[in-house]
Amino acid sequence: MHPFVAESVAVLERTPGTLQAWLDGLPEAWSETREAPGTFSPRDVVGHLILGEDTDWIPRLRLIMEKGDSESFVPFDRFGFQGIVRGRTMGELARVFADKRAANLDVLRRFVLGEADLHRAGRHPALGPVTLRQLLATWVAHDLNHLGQIARVMARRHTEAVGPWRAYLGILG
Repeated sequence: MHPFVAESVAVLERTPGTLQAWLDGLPEAWSETREAPGTFSPRDVVGHLILGEDTDWIPRLRLIMEKGDSESFVPFDRFGFQGIVRGRTMGELARVFADKRAANLDVLRRFVLGEADLHRAGRHPALGPVTLRQLLATWVAHDLNHLGQIARVMARRHTEAVGPWRAYLGILG
């Protein structure tokens, strides 16, 4: 496996376990907390990640490999996850995400991508030309961004409760 792909997989395969350990069984007050109305809760983030597994990363990789930049990616509906999260526990959502991520990483591994493949171009509907390497790097950064978002949202639930220690807690802004 190409080193860049292997390093990407090393992060991507850890996200589901992190989410399961962190969120499964957590009281609802934590999984539903938000920074402000209209922002993502931890539950929303997991739903968003599940949606991405279905409609974003691997479909775009396949499009690049099959058609290059001759066809634009289907736009991603960042908020299209409501039906995914409705009526499910955090544990169920974490397991669904874990299963979908494992399947997608199996697909990624089967592509046996080389350096030339990582330079293949695709076309993002808003950003224009992108490469397969950029897509994989964004997948990794996207996971890490949302893990950081969950940490920030949950920490800010106690912004007032920490009292004067807030001065030492950069996550509280």
